[in-house]
Amino acid sequence: MKYLFLTIMIFSGKMLYSQTISGEVNRNNESQLIKIRLLDTEFKTEADSLGNYKLENVPQGNYKIQITSMGFKPIIQKISIKEIENLNLDFQLKDNDNELNEVVVSGTLKAVKRLESAVPVEVYSPVFFKRNPTPSIYEALQNINGVRPQLNCGVCNTGDIHINGLEGPYTLVLIDGMPIVSSLSTVYGLSGIPNSLVERIEIVKGPASSLYGSEAVGGLINIITKNPTNAPIFSADYFTTSYFESNLDLGVKFKAGKKATSILGVNYFNYDQLIDKDQDNFTDVTLSERISVFNKWNFQRNNNRLFTIAARGMYEDRWGGDVRWEKKFRGGDEIYGESIYTKRGELIGTYQLPFEEKLMLSFSGNVHYQDSRYGTTSYIANQKIGFLQLTWDKKIGRNDFLAGIAIRYTYYDDNTAATKEAESTWLPGIFVQDEITISPKSQVLLGARYDYNSIHGSIFTPRLAYRFKANDNSIFRLNAGTGFRVVNLFTEDHAALTGSRDVVIANNLNPEKSINANLNYIQKINFTNGTFIGIETTAFYTGFSNKIISDYETDPNKIIYDNINGYAISQGISTNVDVNFPSGLKMIVGATLLDNKNVENGISEKPFLTENFTSTWSVSYKLKSLSLLVDYTGNVYSPMKLPLLNEYDPRNPKSPWYSIQNIQFTYFGYKNFEFYGGIKNLLNFTPKQNNPFLISRANDPFDKKVQYDSAGKVLVTPDNPYGLTFDTTYVYGQNQTFRGFFGLRYNFK
Repeated sequence: MKYLFLTIMIFSGKMLYSQTISGEVNRNNESQLIKIRLLDTEFKTEADSLGNYKLENVPQGNYKIQITSMGFKPIIQKISIKEIENLNLDFQLKDNDNELNEVVVSGTLKAVKRLESAVPVEVYSPVFFKRNPTPSIYEALQNINGVRPQLNCGVCNTGDIHINGLEGPYTLVLIDGMPIVSSLSTVYGLSGIPNSLVERIEIVKGPASSLYGSEAVGGLINIITKNPTNAPIFSADYFTTSYFESNLDLGVKFKAGKKATSILGVNYFNYDQLIDKDQDNFTDVTLSERISVFNKWNFQRNNNRLFTIAARGMYEDRWGGDVRWEKKFRGGDEIYGESIYTKRGELIGTYQLPFEEKLMLSFSGNVHYQDSRYGTTSYIANQKIGFLQLTWDKKIGRNDFLAGIAIRYTYYDDNTAATKEAESTWLPGIFVQDEITISPKSQVLLGARYDYNSIHGSIFTPRLAYRFKANDNSIFRLNAGTGFRVVNLFTEDHAALTGSRDVVIANNLNPEKSINANLNYIQKINFTNGTFIGIETTAFYTGFSNKIISDYETDPNKIIYDNINGYAISQGISTNVDVNFPSGLKMIVGATLLDNKNVENGISEKPFLTENFTSTWSVSYKLKSLSLLVDYTGNVYSPMKLPLLNEYDPRNPKSPWYSIQNIQFTYFGYKNFEFYGGIKNLLNFTPKQNNPFLISRANDPFDKKVQYDSAGKVLVTPDNPYGLTFDTTYVYGQNQTFRGFFGLRYNFK
């Protein structure tokens, strides 16, 4: 009885004197991690993705609470826990003048604080992408200023990523700094990466070939995955839409012994609904089933030397076409369908060599196998890429050196007429970079790279960057450099494989080269009431020689590839404005003005599918009393030139002004859980609006009823009043209408 009474007293005392400390930590931008702890005690926790935290069962007494996060000044505040009072404490983190914003690596291959980098790097955290949940990072990029996912096929819905109006082959996609994703496979490489395992995405606009070699002509996208040590123990994210798309992300962390930590992520996506709202008897959206498995390991070594290794496997089965299509019709000419089987494997790793000097050995490899049928056209491709790089990082006085050697091997084979035999290409290179601190306010970066392509020969790419810090809130950057891309028709234009067009290569294609310059300005404004405004503006210019262009207009039955007989220009100005109010209202608004043109034989023409103006926005407001977060996101695009088949084609030669807007509501009132839902495409826009059709002659996809004259020109007949052939290249935006979505997230740290 005595022990029972003592137990009751202890339990009662705990109930009376152990209280909860909770609240919210506000930030001027998205932080990687926020830590909260009571100094000199064992009480500690981490804030969730929305900045909320909770410390439970804290005994009565006086304490010091500490809030820390990379890039912000630490907060230490005295608090007192009384008998019957739970504490609600909110904090506002302020930028740390010595640790400004995020640490980035993509601009210089060195870990450096973003505002201290001589090369402009944009950083986006998973919280940014949660404001408009998507089943792949490829689709999520639609809300980043100057970046546009572009559909290239109106039936199979594959595409690439445009940066500042430049086509997908000019964008290099990296995973953890490794060139793991090659151009055509951009859509596959960015599909199936569990969002829960992404630490951040860094974007560099403009050539980066002096560090990364081929394909980094228009810019690069570096997907940086979480360090297994910092990942949550378990995470899950599931959502579905009124189209019955289903997407599931799972992540789990585990240890193997004392020195190895691993994260395992699984992504599964399924969409199997036949929807034909534009009533052309073709699927509006490609049906797809995809599974991807990602596994990353981090090993503890002496002297904190780095060793990480990761692998990913992905399989996807997707098809679009006539709603009557079944797999038994695959490759036949009875019912039209475009069926794509993709198998992909990736391996990436970094190992710091055991020397006093900082020597990093990085490696990656991927295999990409694609078995596709576009009606009766068979496309079977096999691509293998291996990459190995050794870098030496050394600081000597005011000089910060980086030197490296790299080699890239590419094997490619397919069954098309464009590839007569399997091609193996070696691309060894050497590069050097020196970042010189001239004064506390200015620094200059000099870099150069030499590559030797086993087919095209020597390629030299220099680089220059200058940074001037007028004060803690004003920064100017000037960057100039060159870029190159070796020829691989596999990456040129996915539309060449669809419909009834033949691929024609007019001459031997030469490597593309570019020269770029951009001027970047950042202004930060901090108000005494806690309001923060960040403004970043960039003026850019890229000039191309040997640009490979695709001619759709000379012959409606062909796509003709050739190097431009002249030059091409991409230039413009881009601005991002980030505003945060103490009330919980946050806004990110961006706009880009573009002028892209191809100049050949003295005639200037605007490329297909290139807008003159684009704008994106993300507005968030947190209602703390209701535990509710409201996100409103969207974009707007100016008209783009579209490929018509002839002068009689009744479709509009330009797209209209159009906008895709979304709204989301997130409830975070339950610990570790988030419930979210909303509406996508609020304006219900689809490309079919104001067009008689999108896919020409969808009623005769094998051109069985098309008649030609003696010169091969399509004849106008009663059955074919516009003289068209079947074609799927007239596409510029997603074809999904207004739809709702609902999802659930769970994180256990």
